[in-house]
Amino acid sequence: MKNKNPIWSFFASVKLALFTLFILSTTSIIGTIIPQKEASHWYIERYGEKMANIFASLSFTPDMYSSAWFTSLLALLCINLIVCSLDRLPGVWRQIKADNLATPLARLESMTPQYRWQLSGQGNEIGRLLAASLGSIGWQAELRDREDGTLLFAQKGAMTRLGVYIVHISILVILAGATIGAMLGYKASIMLPETTSTEVAYTQGTHTPVNLGFEVRCDHFNIEYYDNGMPKSYRSQLSILEEGKVVTKKAIVVNDPLTYKGITFYQSSYEPFSDFMVTVTNNNNGLSETEIIPYQQQQTLPKSGLQIGVISADGRGQSASKMKIWFTDNDGEPSLFWLDNGSQTTVQRSKNNYTVSVKQMYATGLQVAKDPGIWLVYIGCGLMLFGLVIAFFTSHQRIWLFIQKESEGKCSLLMTGTANKNKAGFAKTFQHLTERIPKA
Repeated sequence: MKNKNPIWSFFASVKLALFTLFILSTTSIIGTIIPQKEASHWYIERYGEKMANIFASLSFTPDMYSSAWFTSLLALLCINLIVCSLDRLPGVWRQIKADNLATPLARLESMTPQYRWQLSGQGNEIGRLLAASLGSIGWQAELRDREDGTLLFAQKGAMTRLGVYIVHISILVILAGATIGAMLGYKASIMLPETTSTEVAYTQGTHTPVNLGFEVRCDHFNIEYYDNGMPKSYRSQLSILEEGKVVTKKAIVVNDPLTYKGITFYQSSYEPFSDFMVTVTNNNNGLSETEIIPYQQQQTLPKSGLQIGVISADGRGQSASKMKIWFTDNDGEPSLFWLDNGSQTTVQRSKNNYTVSVKQMYATGLQVAKDPGIWLVYIGCGLMLFGLVIAFFTSHQRIWLFIQKESEGKCSLLMTGTANKNKAGFAKTFQHLTERIPKA
């Protein structure tokens, strides 16, 4: 047989695949331990100038996964998978499409397991009987008369030999999706105060502005606490606007994001402000006003001339749980009362009564992600699962039945078979078949 090209043999090597996977997995651990995409001074403060310089020289920071050497390892793995598949696939395909009815008798007699017995009748008649019997239990048999006798062949799972190549393809699809995501996508963040909107997010690490192509607005932010003061849950009511018009809305919480035009907004953090959002409604004439007022400052509402202020607050850290409100309509002594954050009350004045609600202002912290290759990654993961199931839990099972004339009206039969995996399981299948076929 002609020797293969040594370069081709190198890239087709299983050892190369194992080496590449080992290096990738090891360096991926490093990239997990050392935070990525931080500013240079962050690494200096965290690890010291000398160690930070070593990390930078080895391209462990600021983004190891985009470095030339890591990308080269991924490219090497891709080349190895492609060459390895091209090198071995023709032989596997020949096994799938082989003419098993031409298998020599000597080879059949050397196979295990095997079973022998005798039947009365002519070879071709016995062959048709056995083919019908096998077909009734799910083994569709082929039949051929030969000089040395009659041979039946049946098989299951021939295509399962391709399972490993489905796994190879799935890895290539996943890497393609990740590459597209890295080249055309981004991860960014926004700190968005309530009632405000933006068209810009800022990439993580470099803080480069990215135009979203539409506006995102935080209409409302709400936070709940446990009894011990720890945050229990928080949510943001977001609106997406195009040309000044709201096109979609959603209340997002952690693990339940909003996605629009391939851009996903995740709830990630929050920041309390010292300002408060107050809404005052005159219940007599229906006039309602909402204003944002600073802490401990008297504010005059522009439409009605009503005056209101938050003069003190109780809470947890910078988050207020209840506020003391000063309120007047310039008719009599001002009203003083406490309100829980986000609640409302009715204030009776000499001539009118008012509904007053007060809420501390927050900014919602959003993670913004665009990954146009994510569907390729999902498809690749599905292919990998499918390929692994085929590769590890199925096998190519083959059985032969050779009928040889022994004397007038008598034939000897040899039944044998093989499987490329799970020999013990095939032995049980073979035993079951010998019990189901005619013996007389």
